Formats: sequence, structure tokens, C-alpha cells
Amino acid sequence: MNSKFFCAALLVGTACRAAALPLPGTLDVGSWKIWSYNATAHGVTGLYGVGGSPPERRVLGFHGAETTVDYPPLALYELGLVGQIYRAAKRGGFPDDVVLTGTLKGAAITAEAGLVLMVFLVLRRNANVAAARLAAAAIWLNPATIYDASVLGYLDPLFVLPAVAALVCAVLGWPGSAGALIAAAVLTKAQAIVIVPAVALAVWTSGARGRRMARVAIAAAGAGAMTLLVVAPIVAAGAWSNMIGALESLTRHDMLSANACNLWWIVGYVMRAWYSRDLGIWTAFTMPTKILQISRVIELGYPNPRAIGAALVVVAFAWALWTGRRRRDLTLLAAVAAFLVHAYATLSAQVHENHLFAAVPLLAIAAASRPGYRRLLILVSAIFALNLNLFYGISEGVGYGFPRTLTIVDATVLLAFANCAALAWHARILKTECSTAAEPRPEPAPGSRPGLAGHNRLSGSCT
Repeated sequence: MNSKFFCAALLVGTACRAAALPLPGTLDVGSWKIWSYNATAHGVTGLYGVGGSPPERRVLGFHGAETTVDYPPLALYELGLVGQIYRAAKRGGFPDDVVLTGTLKGAAITAEAGLVLMVFLVLRRNANVAAARLAAAAIWLNPATIYDASVLGYLDPLFVLPAVAALVCAVLGWPGSAGALIAAAVLTKAQAIVIVPAVALAVWTSGARGRRMARVAIAAAGAGAMTLLVVAPIVAAGAWSNMIGALESLTRHDMLSANACNLWWIVGYVMRAWYSRDLGIWTAFTMPTKILQISRVIELGYPNPRAIGAALVVVAFAWALWTGRRRRDLTLLAAVAAFLVHAYATLSAQVHENHLFAAVPLLAIAAASRPGYRRLLILVSAIFALNLNLFYGISEGVGYGFPRTLTIVDATVLLAFANCAALAWHARILKTECSTAAEPRPEPAPGSRPGLAGHNRLSGSCT
């Protein structure tokens, strides 16, 4: 990719994000507003509630809207900081207007920009400028990433930035930083836990074999230090049990699939159609489908989908980690992480429509220097962007979504089948790339800088 096209891609991506800022996004943006306001007005440590038996779930209000908190504390600190900036710009006020919406989206866009800059600098570090430009453009100009944060207002970039940074630090031989950063990602959004095994694998493989356990211990210490730093104020305020109760609520979402076009969306569609067949087979299988409750599935006498989904995810994770067990370069370790995210988003129950997001930048890193991943990146990006559009258009209540009934069978169901097929293809590509990649060269001599000589750990090529 030449410099002119790269600059044009950055400008177009920036313009698209700026144009999307005023859009209201999903209903989740309302929660971000409530949390941000209350974090600035009352502080973060009491947002979960304090004390009580059973522990209190504090109800937070803002301009007549109410909700509780179910995100980890670092996200609340970040939203509180955004709220302080907004309050200062409004001279002490906190109106619920389009500027507040844009300010909250701006936080996620800033994290996206940081991610793009980091990926570019890391891949350019070994003079692979073309790969660096390609990866950065594939993230910044990607409709999927634009849709997630700038259009619909999700906060996913806030956890993806430290998660990818953790992977980079692990590859470069900095286990303490890797542990601290992946802990920061999990403390921002619980979903980041699916990337933890890939970071652990990178810590394990990136360095001398005899120091593997030492690196793991250092990474664990870094994670512990970050966790202590973030959680200590919550504990000091007497809100530890309240925070745990709030986070546990994430495991009790009573949805087979929360608008995610995945395996369980197909299961929900088939079950609804089958039990509606008295309406006629054609009507039952062509009417728009919707969320099916897990409790309803169990009431009908079927096994708990959570357990089945968890088992499928464990198998997929074990296979991917075993397949990538000897890899030490960033591109293939990012590919392993991308597969973990894709497998979780496709096979696990109660997944939300935006949970596939992290796979997109990780695939962009892999595709930058591994052409085998480029078509997969395009496909996964298209699936993710279309998943969001089919349910929300360009914002809830605004419209401009692809008509779901235009395909006769609900387009979300067809997309779910496509996503399952994409996961199978993803597995095949990962196996091929890991099996054909050059074996890691001997460890550099003590005192040399990892990743700068011999086997290129960042791009996967040889220097």
C-alpha cells in the first residue's frame, strides 16, 4: 500500500467517524450516559451500591432514566473521566444532548485511534512498512469498526486496545506489562477474558524455554498489581460484594442469543419455527425470528444451552491453543486470539451482537503479512457489520437497516449460517498457517533484543 492511498484511507475513516458522532446509537448509550453522570456526581466507588444483605444493587438515574451497573470498574473510571471532561466543557452542567453522545463515542474512537497507531508502529518496527499500513488501514477504514463505536456507540475499543497491547508486550518479552494490560482489558469489559489464553500462550512461547514459569509468574504479578490498583478503592468503600454481585449478573442473561447471528440464533430460529408449525410450515419458517429465553428452552425439557455452549467453546479453545502452541510471532498469535474471539461469539450461548468486534483488528494484524487471512478478514468484517445493521440500522429508532424479510427466510438466520461456516473456514486457515509457518529459530544470545534478529516475531517473516 503506497503512502497516498494510506493517507486517503485514514482521512476517509476519520470523516466517517465524525459524520456518525451525532447518531444516537443503541439503547446501551443511555446506560453509558447514566454511568458517566453518576461517576462524576457521586464517584465511581459507590456505583455498584455499598453493603447490604444481600448486597445492594444501586439504581442510578439520569434525566428520568434508570439502570444498574454490570460492567467492571475500569470502564466506570474511564466513563467518569469522560464525564468530567464533558461537565467542564458545559461549565458544570450535564445536559443530555447530542454533544454528550458524541463525547462518549469520542472516548471509544480515541481508543480506536490509539489501537491503529500502536499496530502501525509495532509492525513498522521491523521495517515492514507495507504491512503496517495495510493493518492500520484495515482497522481504521473497516465498516465493521466504524459501525461498532462511531455509529452505534459501543465501548469495545476501550478493552481491545489494552488486550492487543498485552499481546504485543508478550511477544516482545515483557510479561509484566502483558499481564497488567490484559488485566486492564478484563477490568474494562469482562468479554476480554476470551483473549487471556492467547496472551498466556504468547507469554509462554516468547522467550527461553527454561524461563517459561518465571515469565508466567511475572505476568501474573503484573495482572495482580493492575487488579489491586483498580479494585482497591472499591474494596475500601465497602462495595466489593456489590461489585461481585453486579458482575455475576452477566452470567444470568436469559437469552439463547442476544441478537448475535451465531449457532444459538439458528437453534432459537428452528425451535420457534418448529413449535409454531400449526401456523403452517411456510409461515413458521419464514416469519422474522427473535430472542428465545434460555429458561424457556429448559422448560421444554432440553439441556441447558449454557453448558453446551461452554463445552463447545472449551473444545474450540483447546484446539486453537494446541494448534498455535509453537508460534512466537505476533501475526499468528493474533490469529489464535482472533479465532478464540470468533469461536466464543459463534458457539457460546447468551452472546451479544457486538461480541465479535475484537476479532476484526486481530485478523487485520494477521492479514497484514499473511495473505491467507485477507479474504477471511473481509468476510468476518462483513458478517459483523451486517449483524449490527440488520438489528439496528444506523441507530435504534433511526432505521436504514437491510430488510430482514427480503431474503424470505429471515436474513439474520442466513447470516448466522454464514457465520458458522466462516468459523469452520477460520479453523482451516489457522491450521494451515500454523502448520506451514517456519519453525522458530534458536533463542537469541543473552542480552540481545528479542524480535529484532533472526525470526521476526512481529510480522512472522525472516529478516
